[in-house]
Amino acid sequence: MELLALLTVLLLAHAAAYLAWQAVSRRRRRARCYLLDYACHKPSDDRKVTTETAGAVIERNKRLGLSEYRFLLKVIVNSGIGEHTYCPRNVLEGREERPTLADALEEMDDFFADAVAAVLAKTGVAARDVDLVVLNVGSFAPEPSLVSRIVRRFGMREDVMAYNLSGMGCSAGLIAVDLARNVMLTRPRTMALLVTSESCAPNWYVGTDKSMMLGNCLFRCGGAAALLTNDPAFRARAKMELRCLVRANIGAHDDAHAAAVHREDDDGRLGVSLSKALPKAAVRAFSENLQRLAPRILPARELARFASRLLIRKLLRRKAAPKGEGPKIDFRTGVDHFCLHPGGTAVIEAVRKSLGLSAHDVEPARMTLHRWGNTSASSLWYVLSYMEAKRRLKRGDRVLMVTFGSGFKCNSCYWEVSRDLADAGAWEDCIDEYPPETLVNPYMDKFGWVNDVQGQGGGSVF
Repeated sequence: MELLALLTVLLLAHAAAYLAWQAVSRRRRRARCYLLDYACHKPSDDRKVTTETAGAVIERNKRLGLSEYRFLLKVIVNSGIGEHTYCPRNVLEGREERPTLADALEEMDDFFADAVAAVLAKTGVAARDVDLVVLNVGSFAPEPSLVSRIVRRFGMREDVMAYNLSGMGCSAGLIAVDLARNVMLTRPRTMALLVTSESCAPNWYVGTDKSMMLGNCLFRCGGAAALLTNDPAFRARAKMELRCLVRANIGAHDDAHAAAVHREDDDGRLGVSLSKALPKAAVRAFSENLQRLAPRILPARELARFASRLLIRKLLRRKAAPKGEGPKIDFRTGVDHFCLHPGGTAVIEAVRKSLGLSAHDVEPARMTLHRWGNTSASSLWYVLSYMEAKRRLKRGDRVLMVTFGSGFKCNSCYWEVSRDLADAGAWEDCIDEYPPETLVNPYMDKFGWVNDVQGQGGGSVF
């Protein structure tokens, strides 16, 4: 009997410990994550890429022929990018074929000095109060790491947790948020600094592979820094609170894995290759993400409406609906603002159609693409800043961020706005000019004559 009693006590103790562990796990999973503030990098005006500047850069590349000129003109005219984006100094100075380590570090240092310093100043958080730093720069990984460069530059504590992410592409910003959130699950009162950018200086493509020339037309310099915390003492000051984050990675599929690749062309020139399989990979990753996201953010009535209509269609055994038709989930029933990755006009339009959004819903993404170009993983913060500058974000509003990246990945996160927001940030000097009457850039007016030139030979036609 004593043995039986002992076993009973041990089993009850084990059950109690298990239930306690489950309770703690649930509490940790519900741990708060607040966005205290963020700052977007605005490079100096001498780095702007005007139509004339772009023409001069293209003219310098004597490998390009008439076919390449026409291709570039078509891409840039339809890109949705304006004349106020920024590129690295080595390109403006005509040294894109011979970038140095110093060029790449200078680009990063300019960004750190602006955005990181700005977010610390805006929040009043001292660099030594930062417990965690997560940096992501996709295609530049020097040694010591860039995150170590930040720790040294701002004099952070010896026990600061520092993570350096690379190779994650345009989706890395939300991966950094996820990493910070996971650390916060086990560490109360953590102050996390997220730093996101891309390195353009050493990655400007100077060859003739059209799949790699696309990057020069879309990617531009930029970056953002944000402070996240789970400290309840900062709740009243926070701008937003994270409700959920979903990641989808379909890299197990060969075509998806090869959709966006940093590689050398046949002549050994480095660049980012964007394959024709990219749109298909994006749709597949987006679908995978939405399937897990929808049940977590949409009201039950909308999920029931969609399920019932889908069931009725199957029961009636209707023929397959044409592409784009059939029952659709209305994400606007659970989302007030859509913060979409401005990867290009085609990407924005595809997401708009897929979610059934209005022109008003995608305006922030389109305006960000026009003003700043595709700044890779930091683009979402410029889109969010546009919403704030236009005073769209009110207390209680729900914001959905969606981004895509090499691998191929689709990541999303869902925020709740904590208070009315009105900080214009990097948009301060131009927000009143947006949206402009037209997004048509002047490239066709200035270089359209290329389409009238006869011949197919190489060499400059400027």
